[in-house]
Amino acid sequence: MLKTVEPDDATRILASLPRRIHSVIDRHAAETPTRVALVDDGGSWTYGHLRDAVADIARDLTKIGMRPGDRLMIVSENSIALAGLLLAASRLDVWAIVVNPRLSARELDQIRDHSGARRVLLTVGVSKEAATHATRYEAQVQTIGPLSEVAITALNEETSPEPVEERAKDQVAVLIYTSGTTGTPKGVMLTHENLLVSAKTTAEIRRMTPADKQYIVLPISHIVGISLLVMTLMTGATVRLVAKYDPAALAKAIAEEGITILNGVPATYQRLLEYKAVNGLERLDPGSLRLIAVAGAPLDLELKSRVQQELGLPLLNGYGITECSPGLSGVRIDAPRDDQAVGPLLPGIEAKILGMDGAAKPAGEVGELHVRGRNVMRGYYRAPDLTAKAIDPDGWFNTGDLARFEGDCLYIVGRTKEMIIRSGFNVYPAEIEAVLSTHPSVVQCAVVGRPVEGNEEVVAFVQLLQGTETTADDLIAHVSPQLTSYKRPSEIIVLPALPATSTGKILKHKLAESLRS
Repeated sequence: MLKTVEPDDATRILASLPRRIHSVIDRHAAETPTRVALVDDGGSWTYGHLRDAVADIARDLTKIGMRPGDRLMIVSENSIALAGLLLAASRLDVWAIVVNPRLSARELDQIRDHSGARRVLLTVGVSKEAATHATRYEAQVQTIGPLSEVAITALNEETSPEPVEERAKDQVAVLIYTSGTTGTPKGVMLTHENLLVSAKTTAEIRRMTPADKQYIVLPISHIVGISLLVMTLMTGATVRLVAKYDPAALAKAIAEEGITILNGVPATYQRLLEYKAVNGLERLDPGSLRLIAVAGAPLDLELKSRVQQELGLPLLNGYGITECSPGLSGVRIDAPRDDQAVGPLLPGIEAKILGMDGAAKPAGEVGELHVRGRNVMRGYYRAPDLTAKAIDPDGWFNTGDLARFEGDCLYIVGRTKEMIIRSGFNVYPAEIEAVLSTHPSVVQCAVVGRPVEGNEEVVAFVQLLQGTETTADDLIAHVSPQLTSYKRPSEIIVLPALPATSTGKILKHKLAESLRS
């Protein structure tokens, strides 16, 4: 089964794109230089200021030895400084590696060493965690363009620049190290065209205009944050950058700052509703919100319903992955859904559903999702074998996700590697998680398989609302009538919190490992 969407739109979008991501600000800086481009808790920059600042930062990066093709590691929370550094790297054809400062010393060192970064820049004025890493690296605080609180490590003389490519589809813009939810992190090479195509298609289906103000709390160290930044600047709209998620701050920003677009993972919205309940608020003020979107994890329909009722807008589900820059599908504004669909494919995306034997699956059947388009990564850095396994000679990328189509609408069922085979039956964790999430005491949950002799058991991990008296036995009683026998959890384990990345994605491999320890 093969799906493709709106090839004419894809051709038009490609023809409208600049060569590099930093160029998305050029027209707006020329035509509306006083319009606000970036806002964080410390201040704001207009489009004119941003254009000049990027040029100044790029000049100073050259002075400290950064060359086209070098890798630059930027350790920072979301901030104006981070946005300026990222765009300045693009201006120099330097590969940017944005890293969350909340990673451990081991994780940062692993990324630095694997990437061969020539310098590490740490925004010590934005993040205490970045300052801690800067001390460990003996990095010196210097002024880079208008940025006065950036620590810079010694020059790595051992590294060599990568070749610089003229075409946007060949030149790497960012190197993103995956969160490692399924194992060792890999460096995903995303080109300028990858980022521009994904940002432009998403901006179009969201009908973004210069009047929009997009709230970006999802980290720019991950692909969703980068894409949101690029699409907002591309549109000439305003980016509201937020370093760390705080539901109280989000509620205040929505009510008072003219936020029009909010993106999050399910946990973003769950914690916002918890904030309202804990503080006894009658309702949340939706302010100027016109669009709310969610992605990154299975969406509980009860949560979706509660969010929609509270904010008075449909919660638009979407799907994407780092290796695809990230957008692959999204529910459209004019066609909201009441189910867990992640919407039709974005313009220019092709998709097919294959069985484990490589044969095409009929419409409606579950199989492994393969996609193709100008958004698919160049490959994994310094890992040609992994790249060859992920992308076939015809450009089809194996997402590793189990999915099905109903008409033009895509549904994600789970991860191939997460599928549990119990007594010969395929069990999809997302289905069990959806049922568990209907219990009013469940904040979030994750289902994994536990090997037993000749079989697999279903084990669920659950985080409950604070103060609840609900037990694991209560949850078993809740799900049992709704699941056939082989899908019912053999055990439900209640934890104070589930391990997760900074974007809220639950680290299932850590939960599975805990069952073997």
